[in-house]
Amino acid sequence: MTAHAVEAPLERSRRPGVGTVYAWELRKLCAQKRTYLGLAAAVVVPVIFVVALLADSSGGPDGVPFGSYVRETGLAIPLVSLAFGSIWLIPLITALVAGDIVATEDQNGTLKTILTRSVERRQVFTGKLLAAFSYATVVLALFVATGLLLGGIAFGFDPVTLLSGTRVSAGGGIALIGAAALSYLMPVLAFASIALLLSTTTCNSAAAVVGTLMLSLLLQVFGALSALDFLDPYLLSNQFDGWQGLLRDPIDWSPVVRAAWVSALYAVPSLLAALAAFVRRDVAGG
Repeated sequence: MTAHAVEAPLERSRRPGVGTVYAWELRKLCAQKRTYLGLAAAVVVPVIFVVALLADSSGGPDGVPFGSYVRETGLAIPLVSLAFGSIWLIPLITALVAGDIVATEDQNGTLKTILTRSVERRQVFTGKLLAAFSYATVVLALFVATGLLLGGIAFGFDPVTLLSGTRVSAGGGIALIGAAALSYLMPVLAFASIALLLSTTTCNSAAAVVGTLMLSLLLQVFGALSALDFLDPYLLSNQFDGWQGLLRDPIDWSPVVRAAWVSALYAVPSLLAALAAFVRRDVAGG
């Protein structure tokens, strides 16, 4: 066996793996201002909502699930916030990082350096994907936790009435809120996947962020048109409501299951297309 044959596997074993790339990406996120802009928005919006409720005692939001209970228990606050956040806030915050994570390095010229190092492109892509997903998860958790904490302080951690009319204890309500957030996370990650695709293919951070937000708003417009009602079960924007099935007694799993496969229907092709574009990237030409 030649020395070169021995050195080759040793060299491969010393190469950074996905975990190393993931750690790199997290450190990069911690150094970027837009990371903290998104986190700040996830905190500020629930604060504004609670302050507005305290300033105006006339009632709660009309036509929103749990809107009529916001003054009875603070557990209703994060649930109402989830309904409002799906309109533009959560997709926008998600896209701020997922839409920037590849494009910004393209624009700065640092992607060439990364792709010419001894790291496989699939590993680089996976690390960026995990970082974008981690950020989206943290943002949603912070959004829900802030609403729950402030709502509880302002209106108390009292039992909450489910959509089916059943009243559950504060502990049971908090557990259901956690489950609702996990259901809500599925379309969030799907939008993150779309933003990552746009980030990879457009090589432009602004285009990826705006494109993701415009797609979210366009899907909501489709959902509002009665002539397109047949599309409702397949619109990604509608899957943000899947968590409401968990807030019934007995639990209605059908909207949760639908949210899972519809979200996958958007996310998986987007990620496969993004990966294909990333591994074929022309380093010499950028």
